[in-house]
Amino acid sequence: MTVVEILSKPDCHLCDVAKEVVINVQAKHPFEVREISMREGDEYFETYKERIPVIFINKEFAFQYKVSEQQFLTKLLEKEHALHS
Repeated sequence: MTVVEILSKPDCHLCDVAKEVVINVQAKHPFEVREISMREGDEYFETYKERIPVIFINKEFAFQYKVSEQQFLTKLLEKEHALHS
């Protein structure tokens, strides 16, 4: 199954919006969602602290800051197709 990871941090409005987009798409097209809440000292923190939210699909970078449902679904389907080709 496809795995979508969302890097976020507490009190992040853009993170909340991105999570909502991902959950809305998940309701139409199943995949696993993992949220990684970053804090200073975490492995991703230094790389992504100014770029959140960051979305990975099957461990590959897909989006940062903002994403629409259509953009996300399109990229999700592309990654799934590539995985099964």
